[in-house]
Amino acid sequence: MSSDPSAEVRSRATLSEVALLADVSVSTVSKVLNGRTGVSSETRARIEALLQDQRYHQRPSKRQTAPLLDVLCYEIGSPFAGEVLAGIEQAARRRRVGMVLAGTTVEQVPHPDWVEDVLRRQPVGVVLVACVMPPDEKQKLLARGVPMVAIDPAGTPDPDVPSVGSADWSGGYHATRHLLDLGHRRIGIITGPHDMLASTARLSGYRAALESAGLPVDPDLIRPGEFHHADGVGQGRALLTLPERPTAIFASSDLYALGVYEAARSLDLAVPRDLSVVGYDDLPIAEWAGPPLTTVHVPLAAMAEQAVQIAIRLSDEPELAFSRIDLDTTLVVRASTAPPA
Repeated sequence: MSSDPSAEVRSRATLSEVALLADVSVSTVSKVLNGRTGVSSETRARIEALLQDQRYHQRPSKRQTAPLLDVLCYEIGSPFAGEVLAGIEQAARRRRVGMVLAGTTVEQVPHPDWVEDVLRRQPVGVVLVACVMPPDEKQKLLARGVPMVAIDPAGTPDPDVPSVGSADWSGGYHATRHLLDLGHRRIGIITGPHDMLASTARLSGYRAALESAGLPVDPDLIRPGEFHHADGVGQGRALLTLPERPTAIFASSDLYALGVYEAARSLDLAVPRDLSVVGYDDLPIAEWAGPPLTTVHVPLAAMAEQAVQIAIRLSDEPELAFSRIDLDTTLVVRASTAPPA
């Protein structure tokens, strides 16, 4: 039999085996597992690497009376986040799982102590909503066997983290196609962040619809934003004050669309008489707007359900492989679109 301790590690290492491999005490490994201080950064990194490499799986604490799901969300006060979080809460409640909610920094990353707090709670999983998980923070969670699932991740989706989104290319295509079918030929778009999959896919769908109609893509009609209402106002006004203004705008979020409404009113333009507007997401505010907003319906509740389901399944069966799930979008036609005057 080999004297090498690593040869004695079973398919899932025990706490004492990890301590032996790391040449530290069991209490030091326990501190790292539970997110406590008192361990140097070098030792912590070595232990975390071994925890993941040796597939250590921490047993749930006997003190925990009910399973928990940690949710990290960017801009938790936004209408979009409100709909997604409501869906997550309902999906978790149906499974008798509690929910712990935290917001991110303005850079869409967790606050410094968030991961340590998660490790103390030992949740069944983590759901990330429109945010970014730095590599070192991600490794800490993976090393403890805490599964993560992202909903509409900011930036490029991480291949190590399953993600749930919607058919954004199709949504962008059909939104633009609807305006083309009404007779519009000069159609502006307000896009989202250039490094976010959802926004680049919506823009790609817009381009494809114009090209399929034999129309050139005018760069002056493409305006960037960060999915905030203020971007809809500012970029909507920029589009509507062009020497040759668009007769329609595809606002790739409902918040943008309401900002475009405001910009149009400030220029004495009426929707849809002078300007047709299509939004995206189909938040409740879309139907309450005046006039009610034509928009692309995104199944936010179903996306939340999928994310919770995957997180819980991965907690029970960590060997399962998930990558990306995109749910269908549909165009909802209301009163904000009409043929050009």
